Amino acid sequence: MEKELVSKLIEDIKQRLISDIDLQSDPTDEDVKEKIEDMVFLHSKQFSLTIKETESIIDTVFNSMRRLDVLQPFIEDESLTEIMVNGPDYIFVEKDGQLRLTNVKFESKKKLEDTIIRIVSRVNRVVNESSPIVDARLADGSRINVVLPPVALNGPILTIRKFRKEAMTMGDLISYNSISSEVAATLQSMVRAKYNIFVCGGTGSGKTTFLNVLSNYIPKDERIITIEDSAELRLVGLNNLISLEARNQNMEGKGEISIRDLIKTSLRMRPDRIIVGEVRGPEAIDMLQAMNTGHDGSLSTGHSNSTKDMLSRLETMVLSGMDIPLVAIRQQIVSAIDILIFVSRLRDRTRKVLEVTEVLSLDNGEIKLNPLYQFQETGETSDGKIVGKLFRTGNKMSHTNKFVLAGIKPNL
Repeated sequence: MEKELVSKLIEDIKQRLISDIDLQSDPTDEDVKEKIEDMVFLHSKQFSLTIKETESIIDTVFNSMRRLDVLQPFIEDESLTEIMVNGPDYIFVEKDGQLRLTNVKFESKKKLEDTIIRIVSRVNRVVNESSPIVDARLADGSRINVVLPPVALNGPILTIRKFRKEAMTMGDLISYNSISSEVAATLQSMVRAKYNIFVCGGTGSGKTTFLNVLSNYIPKDERIITIEDSAELRLVGLNNLISLEARNQNMEGKGEISIRDLIKTSLRMRPDRIIVGEVRGPEAIDMLQAMNTGHDGSLSTGHSNSTKDMLSRLETMVLSGMDIPLVAIRQQIVSAIDILIFVSRLRDRTRKVLEVTEVLSLDNGEIKLNPLYQFQETGETSDGKIVGKLFRTGNKMSHTNKFVLAGIKPNL
């Protein structure tokens, strides 16, 4: 059947459904699907539709009316990790680290806007011209970002970061050559020994995934509090787990609950460890102070281009919320963070751990680092895949006292 004829048929069925179904009665998905099937089967004889065409039209109409329209098949595709909508005509998806432009389009700008409003309304958020930027998450844990005109010049922009249903394990990362088994064992010992670990890297480098993997090594009898802007962490096997999520201000400009607020209140909840999904601003000082007040074994992440860059960014974050001497900030960082892990997405689209380094001390006002493992590229395969591994630097770890207290014999 010709594409134009299919589109006309779909639109005709949708219009009939709108007039036939009493929306005030709040019909169930099953009611709507049954009505759609009846109408499509009625037309299938008239237009000699194949079984495949019939099923496709049913799904298209149903997704348009009750789901996320043309995006629904992408949402259901577990092999995709990112969906990027640049206006109604350009929808990109990421699969296996590769971005590609799909041939799918929204029928109009208004249809895309309606879909976006449907998404954000489900998570009790509002987006409009006066409040054109929204960060939220879907029921399945996917993270969404919306930017509307006039801020977005080329139409409504929607980005969906998807997550695997099954949480990734360290074994998965080893099989993907993202980390070596030796370094994985070392990090497992560090988590058990309650070293404060900070994971840093660029956008899409796998920081949150790696934080999730590290959390699997936390003893099951500890009380854990996770704090996030938009909940993404999926810690499994922990019974005494509290998950807190920040909240934006409402239309009246009230009701905001920030990461800083959550960190402060978490200290009154007797946590053994605090996990801050990502620090981006003034809450950095609260995270550092939490790590410095007896909550060893805490974890967090941040955006950076290297371990040294992360230290500079933490300084800037703290200064954005407090006017205190730089040397005092650096002392807070040195006292709070034990280990920095730098992860990156390389040119072949693979994600790897590139560095594991120890935060030592202040030396003439500068933070001194002690790299323990560093990634060295040794070549490239014929299909462009990077060959290399994490090598032991030969530097001996200085602060082994937590290993001793935990009764763990370090191999560093």
